[in-house]
Amino acid sequence: MSFVEIERGDGIMVVRLNRPERMNSLGTELRNLLADAWCEFRDSKDLEVAIFTGTGRAFCAGEDMKESVEKGRVGSSAESAARENPYNDGTLDKPVIVAINGFAMGGGFMLTERADFRVSVRGATFESSEAKRWLLGGHSHGIVNNLPHAIATEIAFAFRFTAERLYELGYLNRLVDADQLMPAAREMADHLLSLPPASRVNTLHMTRAMRGSVSDELEAYAKLLHQHGALSDRVESRKAFAEKRKPNWKGWDNPGDRERTPKFRPAAK
Repeated sequence: MSFVEIERGDGIMVVRLNRPERMNSLGTELRNLLADAWCEFRDSKDLEVAIFTGTGRAFCAGEDMKESVEKGRVGSSAESAARENPYNDGTLDKPVIVAINGFAMGGGFMLTERADFRVSVRGATFESSEAKRWLLGGHSHGIVNNLPHAIATEIAFAFRFTAERLYELGYLNRLVDADQLMPAAREMADHLLSLPPASRVNTLHMTRAMRGSVSDELEAYAKLLHQHGALSDRVESRKAFAEKRKPNWKGWDNPGDRERTPKFRPAAK
């Protein structure tokens, strides 16, 4: 059994996460298989639209915390990080429809965000988990998805959202019953394939260019904040999750560092 299943036909490639016993969490093997699948999709002359979905009660629960604890690291492995992945890099010139079959948490939420179109089952749960696992919450999601600042702040602080609420906020294109998830995604794919090829590619490039992005100044500030605090809390977060207990936070290696939190200083105009 492969952790990533692929179906090919009629111009459509279905990429299905298949690790249901671990809620399709992103371990090294699954990350590597996903990267290979997206490279195949990019290079194919016959496949023009992808549908990205999962098996079981989760689309993707994000980072495999148990593997991270076992390996003594946080985030993806060096092997996975170095692997070419055109979906994560945003370099595909073909549209991707994500069909969200359940929980989309942490890195799983980010996988839904990278798609061009989003279809979800009713009752799915979404969470941007960076604030729980790192030293800075998911600061970019509001800008990238053109969401109001109050909503972006809630996402950054790792509050959970239902599919129904995200549909109302405009994050999701379709909200359907579970038995209509793949039919709805395939209907969208068929529509895309009915367009003139150049129009499909050009429109994709245009709409992606119009998405919001965090300024270089703010990204530089985010880098500083990511390192400000007790880095051991990143590991503790994962250990507590794996051991099903409350985390024991340290906060800062030096208590005085709280008062030395870096401040944002915009460049003079």
